[in-house]
Amino acid sequence: MPAKLPTPVRHLLLALLLLQTLSACGGTGADTPFTTYIERLQRTLSVSANNNTLPASVPRLPRAGQLRLTIERDSLGALDFLDLRGCDLQVTIGKQNSSLGMLARDSQRLLLALEFLRLAPACVDMLTNEGNEELVRDLERAQVLKQRQLPALIFNATLGSAEFADLWRPGSLEHGYPDDTSSRVITALEQINASTTRWLQGDYQADNLAFELQLSEVSLGDGGTLWGALAHQAHWLERANSVLQAQATRGPLCAGRIRPAAADILPNVIRKFFIDGIQPRAAILGRRQHELMPPVLELEQQLADFLPADYRHWQARRDSDLQDFGQAPREHVIQLQSVLESCEGNP
Repeated sequence: MPAKLPTPVRHLLLALLLLQTLSACGGTGADTPFTTYIERLQRTLSVSANNNTLPASVPRLPRAGQLRLTIERDSLGALDFLDLRGCDLQVTIGKQNSSLGMLARDSQRLLLALEFLRLAPACVDMLTNEGNEELVRDLERAQVLKQRQLPALIFNATLGSAEFADLWRPGSLEHGYPDDTSSRVITALEQINASTTRWLQGDYQADNLAFELQLSEVSLGDGGTLWGALAHQAHWLERANSVLQAQATRGPLCAGRIRPAAADILPNVIRKFFIDGIQPRAAILGRRQHELMPPVLELEQQLADFLPADYRHWQARRDSDLQDFGQAPREHVIQLQSVLESCEGNP
């Protein structure tokens, strides 16, 4: 006689069996509105979906180390630190040349460069008055170099950073998304954009703590989750389209004076399971896309001449996907209209 399983083990096996049954019957919560809608379409039209492809995968943004632009070091490390006595810039160069400065995060490297550019003019004026022409030339060369490097430094600290990689990291598809999203990531992106504009125009003021907090907010953003949700929605609507296309291959739904029962049932299915069941979330997804993307695109435009090839390749895929996926609800409506138009005016 087989040994009786301990009660906790039996409970675990029953729970796993129940999970498998629920999974087989209904799919994930995010799938349910679509599977229900497609089942109703198939039943009403007496055809089956032919599209069994998987949703498009969301590619990760390449790692920060892979995207990082090389920044040429200036020659200020060779300066006699004491020669800068009386200049506030002395402290900045000391931080830059310290062991911590050498290992600083890209955001800190950017902030140190901005601090240098902000303080250098006063130091140049002081050294000019003292007649220290050689040191003035060194500082002016370093100024020109850092001004030229500034867009690359901004890219490394923003679009090419780990925080922006987190923004685009594919997230789990929750049924409640995007109802639970926040505007904080959008505000942070807009603030980073505004700072970037000022910096590139020669205003080097920076709030170091605020900038780091903005990057932290960006890292909590939902760019990758949004991309995945739009891909998921487009996948299911394409399956629904395949049902309508299967109907179209059989000819018009209403032919001549023949009006099948499906002609009266289909509008109710569309209203209940698409207009009421799918379109509200589709509208929220579309709104989220139109809120999140403009500040991202603006920042990319400001740094367009400095985007590395790997970033451009990923960017092109993202823009193509978001455009195509964002059109999926509209394209499905066109397919529905095509099926129903043969029944207009049909008795």
